[in-house]
Amino acid sequence: MQNIDNTLIEASRKGNPIAQMQIYDKYCKAMYTIACRYLNNEEDAKDAMQEGFLKAFVSISSYKPKATFGAWLKRIIINQCLDMLKKRKIEFSDNEVEILELIEDKGWDFDSSISKQEILNEIEQLSQKHKIVVQLYLIEGYDHQEISDILEIPIKTSRTHLRRGKLKLQDLLKQKYNEARY
Repeated sequence: MQNIDNTLIEASRKGNPIAQMQIYDKYCKAMYTIACRYLNNEEDAKDAMQEGFLKAFVSISSYKPKATFGAWLKRIIINQCLDMLKKRKIEFSDNEVEILELIEDKGWDFDSSISKQEILNEIEQLSQKHKIVVQLYLIEGYDHQEISDILEIPIKTSRTHLRRGKLKLQDLLKQKYNEARY
């Protein structure tokens, strides 16, 4: 599989449209799913994905196989989604940041009857800025330094948005779980 990717990447670097289409076909569904996590509108998600692929093909010469091609492309798609959100003026200000002591994440477990899809559905209910940080951290696996770099916010703001987002998410899930029990 990696050899096939390397062959397609090399052909794409040389401007081969067939190789680019094969890369697109291979990754478009996964990248669309990622774009949908950040953008609530399917058309916006398609636009972000298309723009992300264009940027990837334009800058494919900068791809270094330190990470998988899919991970490299995923980062481009996420950045494209975040750029679209920034154009909508979603502010990630540090004005709201409270002084937080870093504490261990205790109680960050869910009832095993709550499905992954239910968690993802409840993440959608969070405010946009908390939702994005929660997604980047919990779903995409970025650390606070990476989130800080991507969103151009201080690390403490990333931590605060994550903490608030997780607390709200826990409340939403507890509420949903309690409603389901009665």
